Amino acid sequence: MAGAPLVLVMLVAAVGVVAAERGGGKLWQGYYEQSCPRAEQIVKDYVERQIPLEPSVAATLIRTHFHDCFVRGCDASVLLNATTGGGEAEKDAAPNLTLRGFDFLDHVKALVEQECPGVVSCADVLALASRDAVGVIGGPFWRVPTGRRDGRVSIKQEALDQLPAPTMNFTDLLASFRAKGLGVADLVWLSGAHTIGISHCNSFSERLYNFTGRSGPGDADPSLDAEYAANLRRTNCTTPTDNTTIVEMDPGSFLTFDLSYYHGLLKYQGLFQSDAALIADDAARADVESVAKGPPEVFF
Repeated sequence: MAGAPLVLVMLVAAVGVVAAERGGGKLWQGYYEQSCPRAEQIVKDYVERQIPLEPSVAATLIRTHFHDCFVRGCDASVLLNATTGGGEAEKDAAPNLTLRGFDFLDHVKALVEQECPGVVSCADVLALASRDAVGVIGGPFWRVPTGRRDGRVSIKQEALDQLPAPTMNFTDLLASFRAKGLGVADLVWLSGAHTIGISHCNSFSERLYNFTGRSGPGDADPSLDAEYAANLRRTNCTTPTDNTTIVEMDPGSFLTFDLSYYHGLLKYQGLFQSDAALIADDAARADVESVAKGPPEVFF
């Protein structure tokens, strides 16, 4: 792949979604240099203190940032609560019910507010905290242009309609990304964020028990490594109705930002159907192989 590292793709994608969806003010590096010069350092210091104490928050920050950007652009609308008479918010949509870290973000924002009341947007705090958290768990640093404006509208149905689902096949995934001006490479490289984090069994249980509708452990997804599937049924998701047990998305490495997610894909050990879809398409598989077999610097 003649592409940039994952983090640059993430940045370009996020900025592109903002431009496409919001058409708001321009973003640039150092937006707060005059109005709140310590803003980025305040966020960084807090993240570097706290993530070692609760490293799983890094994954939820990245996920929250993606879910925010993919719906209305990076405007922090995923952080808004439903209002009386205003209908349910993005936060209330099923894909967002397992988002965590809201208290973490509230605390970071409060620290920034103490320094510069009413200056730094929640959207920028989320973008900066996500970047800094990835760095703490071994991932790379990337520059984050700032100047995002916080949204005032948050609609549950938009999240339901627009967020890519873990059960999607490649055709549906690509259509979802193309609707945001993104392509195959963006899909493959952004999926690399699955190198960290956890999932609940109900996000992929049909791959273990009911893939064709016949039900039972013999009805597993043939694109999932049989030994891996059997182990998941035996030690984690022991019933098809389990919606509480959590599973590492990148077994043995779910707290470290590395290449093992892509290695797992090529062993048919992607947890979600949407992960397996990345090696079902020739172009996407070529990108996966490029990352997995290339030097770490390609990814980082």
